[in-house]
Amino acid sequence: MRVANVCGGFACAGLAAALALSAGLAQPLDKVSFGTNWVAQAEHGGFYQALADGTYKTYGLDVSIVPGGPNVNNRLLLPVGRLDFYMSANSLQSFDAVEQKIPTIVVAASFQKEPQVLIAHPGQGVEKLEDLKKLTLFVSKEGIATYFQWLKADFGFDERRVRPYTFNAQPFLADKNSAMQGYVTSEPYAVEKQGGFRPKIFLLADHGFNAYSTLIETRRELVEKKPDLVRRFVDASAIGWYNYIYGDSRPGNSLIKKHNPEMTDAALAYSIARMKEYGIVDSGDTVKLGIGAMSDARMKDFFDKMVRAGVVKGSIDYRAAYTLQFVNKGIGVNLRPKN
Repeated sequence: MRVANVCGGFACAGLAAALALSAGLAQPLDKVSFGTNWVAQAEHGGFYQALADGTYKTYGLDVSIVPGGPNVNNRLLLPVGRLDFYMSANSLQSFDAVEQKIPTIVVAASFQKEPQVLIAHPGQGVEKLEDLKKLTLFVSKEGIATYFQWLKADFGFDERRVRPYTFNAQPFLADKNSAMQGYVTSEPYAVEKQGGFRPKIFLLADHGFNAYSTLIETRRELVEKKPDLVRRFVDASAIGWYNYIYGDSRPGNSLIKKHNPEMTDAALAYSIARMKEYGIVDSGDTVKLGIGAMSDARMKDFFDKMVRAGVVKGSIDYRAAYTLQFVNKGIGVNLRPKN
């Protein structure tokens, strides 16, 4: 499915504007740079799809995707003008930007659910999230400082049971009485391949950790001076995500593999299937409002949880972290399969 199939309901106005902008060979494309937060993978697929299948071009944009990686910090390049947009991990980074007085702002949330999971061995009597409290928990330093503080505050998890997670599944595989952090789109696949079993998966988002994820950030200056450019990038990215998870993902996957030759077709297919199964991209508010949707109520609820857990300061003006100016317009909803 391509962008030409989008028009319907209140999505038509945005499409008509985009087509008008791209009409005529003399119409120059606006150059846009977009930095991701890690190496190319399916979790970035909608952006790669929009570039590969021509959606960005249809919206009058000449987009360059700048992959992140272990030795690349694209987030630092956004506020200094080296990038126009950046893909931040979750809402906590947005709150941090406000606290640090970094002049950036979130304009869309590509993931309705943070993909963070805890993974356990099957057959160990672990059936609900609370059952994980009795296990050894492999959690990263970043995880301890963020979502684990919420697990402590809301579920009574004990930090004394935590061992360092070094992004290696072997300690977990060797200990059936343990659980490991991961992303629902990747680590369970690695465990299946290495351990030969399907792990128990607990998606934290389904238990109340309701951060937005894979956010599109830009500079406040760009929102103020070039709102139409921001709107076109947000709209085209949403279309890219619909085409990637519901349509022919091969164009996006081909470009992902070009940027990351170590990525395999099997891993990409697994990630797309899990994004659909768990409603990572398209669920909740996006059903009516479109991919990228955000709400004041949900931002407040997550902020309040993080304040209660001691992760962020209550004095932060969390409302300055985002704007709803460019989302909730139903762009692309007609691309979702009807059945």
